[in-house]
Amino acid sequence: MAVKLRLKRMGSKAKPFYRIVAADSRSPRDGKFLETVGTYNPIKEENNITVDEEKVMKWLNVGAQPTTTVKNILSKQGVWSKFKNNKEK
Repeated sequence: MAVKLRLKRMGSKAKPFYRIVAADSRSPRDGKFLETVGTYNPIKEENNITVDEEKVMKWLNVGAQPTTTVKNILSKQGVWSKFKNNKEK
């Protein structure tokens, strides 16, 4: 089973809100997921990203692949660089 860290769309029409989830790559975008690891609100001006760093690191260490958008979000939060530094050691 290939696991991906990706966005799950929530909210109403024209007011999107996303959860960052660990999900099987074969499941649909808004379908079944394994665990919620954070949130992303593109409409909110500040504090629009929350990430549980421990959960993200756990999934990355067991081989989960982030999508491009999630990778950019993790880079903004500094989680991706911590993962790369730990991987190099």
